[in-house]
Amino acid sequence: MSYGGKKFSFSDFFAEGQYQTQTETLELRSKSKSISIGIPKEETNDENRIALVPNSIRTLIGYGHKVNIESGAGEDSKYSDHDYSEAGAIIEYSKEEVFKSDVIVKVAQPSLEEIKLLHPNQILISPILLPKMTEEYLLALKRKRVIAMAMEYLQSEDGSFPLVRIMSEIAGMASIFTAAELLSYSQGGRGVLLGGVSGVPPAKVVILGAGVVGEFATKTALGLGASVRIFDNQISKLMRIQNIIGRHLHTSTFNPVYLGYQLVSADVVIGAVHSKTGRSPILVTEDMVSKMKAGSVIIDVSIDQGGCIETSEVTTHSKPISIKHDVVHYGVPNIASKVPRTASMAISNIITPLLIKTGEYGSVENLLYDTKAIRHGVYCYKGALTNEYLSKRFNMKYQDINLLLASKF
Repeated sequence: MSYGGKKFSFSDFFAEGQYQTQTETLELRSKSKSISIGIPKEETNDENRIALVPNSIRTLIGYGHKVNIESGAGEDSKYSDHDYSEAGAIIEYSKEEVFKSDVIVKVAQPSLEEIKLLHPNQILISPILLPKMTEEYLLALKRKRVIAMAMEYLQSEDGSFPLVRIMSEIAGMASIFTAAELLSYSQGGRGVLLGGVSGVPPAKVVILGAGVVGEFATKTALGLGASVRIFDNQISKLMRIQNIIGRHLHTSTFNPVYLGYQLVSADVVIGAVHSKTGRSPILVTEDMVSKMKAGSVIIDVSIDQGGCIETSEVTTHSKPISIKHDVVHYGVPNIASKVPRTASMAISNIITPLLIKTGEYGSVENLLYDTKAIRHGVYCYKGALTNEYLSKRFNMKYQDINLLLASKF
């Protein structure tokens, strides 16, 4: 065989140049960058948590970052301005000054007035409350051309949702304690003690979903002596929860006939179904609720994703219950806010490493480009809606975050 006037064997031809010195290529990563982090005071009286606690502020300051916090932001979690000042944060008395930061971190969805204070290329880390999400809100966010991340959709490398996980642990336990309170006569309940006493059977608790909320609700309910029924369509989850509890439990898939039968005699129903992308599915219809015992209690922990019980509606900590068909409904979306100090520490443990990573990568674009799990949490990117569920719900154009980032590099 000849090529370019030279004679080669086939083996020589394909090996040509393989053993010559090659140009070395190195992976280039942007230098780490100091970022400013803003923590505004939550405007709603229904939110008692704060995204970063003083110990986390010390860590961020140690990495060279700057933290601006609005005066009084930590009061409901029993953290004073003095605590934050001692940790190295700058106390601001103007919300406008806080919103000049590179990154804004909130534990409640920003109001339309707060969105007006945002500026292009800013990073917003906050939850999204689907039942209260509006087209006006999304359009306002798009106009600001910010990078908005939903806390609850941020993933870890193993595909789990760390913030959902930790808040679910709290919500699972708190839901049972709340149900125990609401069952009392003074709260409009049936006047039943959750665990019963000698000679009197315990209350019956039906838990919809065998995920983390269901797991911790089950542990707490059993610990208080209640009788528990657990429903889930994933047999592996039902097997897992039995292994964790360490004993045989009354479990079932979501068979509507059998579920309806169990609801008729239930004292407490815990809705604990989480959707990875959008609204949680309706598992209990209004007709099923109408057949439940008067004074029984429904705690819909899924309410932040629309709720899994048809009669559920969003309520607040100041007015937490609604009564339909003589059944007490509890639909507070931020149930973890009942124990704000514990919840704030838990949130802070998850958000702090994310902020440190953002600084190490030099920009959030570099971090998103390199980390698929964090990209999953972005629902609005510089004027583009990148959450498919929201785009379908409000009939807005959807753009793939992967393609948007690839075009930047």
